[in-house]
Amino acid sequence: MSIRHWPATERPREKLLDRGAMALSDAELLAIFLRTGIAGTDAVTLARQLLNQFGSLRRLLGASQADFCSAKGLGEAKFVQLQAVLELSKRYLQQQIQRDTVFNDPGTVKRYLQHAISGEQREVFLLLYLDSQHRLINAEPLFAGTIDASPVYPRIVVQQALAHNAAAVILAHNHPSGVAEPSRADRAITERLVQALMLVDIKVLDHFIVGDADVISFAERGWL
Repeated sequence: MSIRHWPATERPREKLLDRGAMALSDAELLAIFLRTGIAGTDAVTLARQLLNQFGSLRRLLGASQADFCSAKGLGEAKFVQLQAVLELSKRYLQQQIQRDTVFNDPGTVKRYLQHAISGEQREVFLLLYLDSQHRLINAEPLFAGTIDASPVYPRIVVQQALAHNAAAVILAHNHPSGVAEPSRADRAITERLVQALMLVDIKVLDHFIVGDADVISFAERGWL
């Protein structure tokens, strides 16, 4: 049965308008993005099939162009639309943290980081440069590595922080495995960066590790 013949309370668009986007499942939200299904398959069923095929919403949204376009019901036009939606989300959240005092609202920073780097297939190290009031000056990806490692050079971190005239920084990187728990190497490089930046009077406020579902804060764990 076509979605337009479903009861209004079960149709994704009407459900969103009546109850808000948070009331919808991943498949229902994806169905709204897809707009239509394929022959013999409605948009919601197609969305469920795609989520099963990719394994999770994160993996679908972070898929390469080749993998995304090869899936039934998708293609280059949908890939372009999705990239635009994702970039709009990143910019919206970045403007939120530019407007506010970042360190007073770590929840906003976590949401921004999840959009910015959680879908990356390789490890990306991101630096947030802050002024003396802890407002965002800029967010910059500095290093990117293999699927499970990113080379981080303290000298470059210090150079870039000085170039942005930062009074403080927030460090962040993702774990492509999806598990946010910090490793011993994560803690070791954090200590090196804290010491290097301390020499030029720049404070490290936090280091966030971004996984599939969680974002772990070093400061919240008492490690900074």
